[in-house]
Amino acid sequence: MQKSVEKLVNEGKMLPLMEEFYTIQGEGYHKGTAAYFVRIGGCDVGCHWCDVKESWNAELHPPTETDVIVENAVKYSDVVVVTGGEPLTWDMTLLTKGLKDKGAKTHIETSGAYPLTGDWDWICLSPKKVKLPTQDIYPKADELKCIVYNKSDFAFAEEQAKQVSSECVLYLQPEWSVRDKVIPMIVDYVMKNPKWKVSLQTHKYLNIP
Repeated sequence: MQKSVEKLVNEGKMLPLMEEFYTIQGEGYHKGTAAYFVRIGGCDVGCHWCDVKESWNAELHPPTETDVIVENAVKYSDVVVVTGGEPLTWDMTLLTKGLKDKGAKTHIETSGAYPLTGDWDWICLSPKKVKLPTQDIYPKADELKCIVYNKSDFAFAEEQAKQVSSECVLYLQPEWSVRDKVIPMIVDYVMKNPKWKVSLQTHKYLNIP
């Protein structure tokens, strides 16, 4: 990456854009609603079951002017979901300001592994054991989404739930590749612990992005 471009990326004036698309939100609190997704490249959290590993290397995704990302997004929707990769690898201040200036609602899906930047209307925190969230994001999370890959993930989810606010909506979501194994465990757990809700990746059942 050229030094001049790298500087713009570090300032949040450009971002490594992996993909952008208009679709139906498939997961969590806003499932079933239309939204424009902006997937930002770059992630060093390294979940072994990640289904978008091609997002990890930011160098593979072209630095794109943040203003262009904003203009593309607001053509389609007034709800914009920023995801990754790990979007908080980069400074989100200018992206969210641009979106809000155009009247869009800003949502983020993040592991919380990096300091929170940007002005968000909805924060979906999906913490990972390998790189825990920074402490400042817990009280600001609107939604806690814990992925269940095996039985030990329930204990981790409870540890994370202790750190968010009482208004935060709590979700357990099966990891897709082992869903047949863990869905019965999740159903049983939620019935015994009804503060939790089940989140499914409904977009995969609908066969949409």
